[in-house]
Amino acid sequence: MAKTTISYACSSCNYISVKWLGCCPDCSEWNTFDEQEKTKTKSPSIIAASTLHSLNDISLENQPRIMSGIDEWDRVLGGGIMPSSLLVLTGDPGIGKSTLLLQVCNALAQKNNIFYFSTEESIHQVKQRALRLGCNSELLRFSDNPDLGAITSTAEQHQPSAIIIDSIQSCFIPGSQSLPGSVGQLREAIFQLMRLAKEKGITVIITGHITKEGIIAGPKTLEHMVDGVFYLQGEDQWNTRILRAVKNRFGAINEIGFFEMGEHGLQEVSNINAHLLDDISHESGASLISIMEGSRPLLLEIQALTIQSKLAMPQRVVSGIDHKQVILIAAILEKYLHIKLSTHDVFCKVSGGFKIKGSSCDLGIALALLSSYFQQPLPEKTIALGEISLTGNIKPVNQINLLVREAEKFQIKQLLVAKQQKIEKTTCAIKTFHHVYELLTLFELS
Repeated sequence: MAKTTISYACSSCNYISVKWLGCCPDCSEWNTFDEQEKTKTKSPSIIAASTLHSLNDISLENQPRIMSGIDEWDRVLGGGIMPSSLLVLTGDPGIGKSTLLLQVCNALAQKNNIFYFSTEESIHQVKQRALRLGCNSELLRFSDNPDLGAITSTAEQHQPSAIIIDSIQSCFIPGSQSLPGSVGQLREAIFQLMRLAKEKGITVIITGHITKEGIIAGPKTLEHMVDGVFYLQGEDQWNTRILRAVKNRFGAINEIGFFEMGEHGLQEVSNINAHLLDDISHESGASLISIMEGSRPLLLEIQALTIQSKLAMPQRVVSGIDHKQVILIAAILEKYLHIKLSTHDVFCKVSGGFKIKGSSCDLGIALALLSSYFQQPLPEKTIALGEISLTGNIKPVNQINLLVREAEKFQIKQLLVAKQQKIEKTTCAIKTFHHVYELLTLFELS
């Protein structure tokens, strides 16, 4: 006997209710519940068992990565695109996601069949951009069909090396009652694309929107299901774009690549440290640090300003670093050096608009604060590399030799490090510190 049951599903998030509701309790949208009927028939429950394998029975084939020839892109992806992977590229509107992907597709299409599905723009709009960027490979084919069923069917029939969907929020699933871009439809779309990538061996790259908080739009399960999530971010000082890996099953996370937006698209910036050091100022309140972003050392300047406060509650304005980290360093300096930073307004930022994290920049923050407080610049071409503990001790940092080798390329003269820090042979002078007390030796105190 067949049995019919009636339920109500939210068209925005697919929340199921046994009765009609005016407001969805899951996504808080109004008037989104639609009636749906389900017919259940009793049938023998026969479920196929899974096939199990031992590790010795599984053949391991080394799949060569798909190289684009765009070094910054290949670096961030861990040495090229892993075949049969599902990747997401996201970023602010107008940041250059479509431009970057079109250039990558054109490079990949020199040796591979690539399908580019533009779900937001017509193929005529895509052609205008392609002509401007000089993308005219014969192996790169375009479509503006947003039907996800047609996209997967086309990919299964023609078996390209990779397909690009720009963007996933504009795709629709035939027969689905959810709106394109809704939570329920995004979850279903990602599942279908994941099965396409794994079962058919087709690499899938999709672009996605971000929320006002700057994170990828959609359910959090979306990030768990895909193999890699990459953010394209703008940089404040130059017309530069930063490609950052926040998840990568086949490479290092936090790996970054640099591109410069120009008339003919995004161009690689292979030596970003040369640009960073061009704007370094040898003035009081500035210190030079070096940090690891993925496998790449970056030379950055930390700028600090301390001034006697006229407010009952002194200001703490921080940009590019966790503000709690700066407040903590200021408290340590006041505790052990008896410097009344608690009565001063403290402003601190990372030059160039970069955002950094980690304790390896502690010593650089402390020296920038002291340099501004005493109104004395630090020695020229000096890099501070150290972590500061709550007891005021200065501790070593990791991967110091990579940081030192990068510093030597730019004629850095002196390294300020912890006394326990072990450094291989270097041409730089080394000055060591055990406690924050010893930092005062860098300044002439009357």
